[in-house]
Amino acid sequence: MPTLKEIAAFLDGRVIGDPEIVIERVCGIDEAGRGDMTFVANPKYRSRLATTGASAVLVAPGTEAAGKNLVWVADPYVAFGQALGFLHPEEKAAAGIHPRAMVEAEAVVSPEATVYPGVYVGQRARIDRGAVLFPGVFIGPDAVIGEDSVLHPGVTVYRRCLIGRRVTLHAGVVVGGDGFGFARPGWENRKIPQVGIVQIDDDVEIGANTTIDRGTLGRTWIQRGVKIDNLVQIAHNVVVGENSIIVSQAGISGSTTLGKSVILGGQAGVVGHIRVGDHVMAAARTGIHKDVPPDQIISGAPHRPHREWLRQEACLSKLPELRQTIKTLQRQVAALELEAAKKSL
Repeated sequence: MPTLKEIAAFLDGRVIGDPEIVIERVCGIDEAGRGDMTFVANPKYRSRLATTGASAVLVAPGTEAAGKNLVWVADPYVAFGQALGFLHPEEKAAAGIHPRAMVEAEAVVSPEATVYPGVYVGQRARIDRGAVLFPGVFIGPDAVIGEDSVLHPGVTVYRRCLIGRRVTLHAGVVVGGDGFGFARPGWENRKIPQVGIVQIDDDVEIGANTTIDRGTLGRTWIQRGVKIDNLVQIAHNVVVGENSIIVSQAGISGSTTLGKSVILGGQAGVVGHIRVGDHVMAAARTGIHKDVPPDQIISGAPHRPHREWLRQEACLSKLPELRQTIKTLQRQVAALELEAAKKSL
């Protein structure tokens, strides 16, 4: 087991306390005990430093706690993630193609890739070194899976779709299903062939049972560093900008573009053919119905500036009282008008 000094060196941190104590696990601050490391990233939890049983705590530089072993790091939450990887590494499978995998003759699979039983790799598909395909993965013809990407059980990658390097697709993800394109909807529902692709760039992670439709023409494009939660629907020809975050049950309609570092809260919905600017943050259940300029925080359906939405929501709870007040005022006005009418006679 590593010492605190060794972990601090890995994290580029500074030990305040005993550098030779042994660390076995990473735990939450309330559950941590002897041999555990925890972290405090939010200042409101600093009071728990005095009560935690952890052997060491990751904290921001300058934090003090008498009798506690601390590691000063630039960002305690980032360091917490790094420490998890250091102390609890993922078990790596041996490279090779299992005899019960089905790999078409013209497919190219690196000998350094791992292909589990029950995997299908279609004609002319390419699987690069370090990629891991778990049981039940389907790779369509001419698809590409980049280096060190991991496709968990039941992932489907349709024909010609491109998956970059270090991409993680969790169980049940579908990449490249047909976009929802029909002419004369509700009358004839004539299907428009979907002949584009999906391109997923490097360092993307996509949660379980999320679906990303292929472009009608061209591509649906998930750019570098994007993180998508479970149960998200992304329609044809959508572009999701670098480092964006999309939370569970959100839906993005066709041909919409999200800029860089956009954050969509849970169950947010975006109509088609609009642009959401860089660094926009949309709260849960936001209904985005038109273009949004960069650097905005929005809420509500239809969407509006977050502060405006907060003011409106604060009024909603007072509506019954306001309604009664208005009715009272109406009666008073009516009485005054009647009195004034009598005086004028």
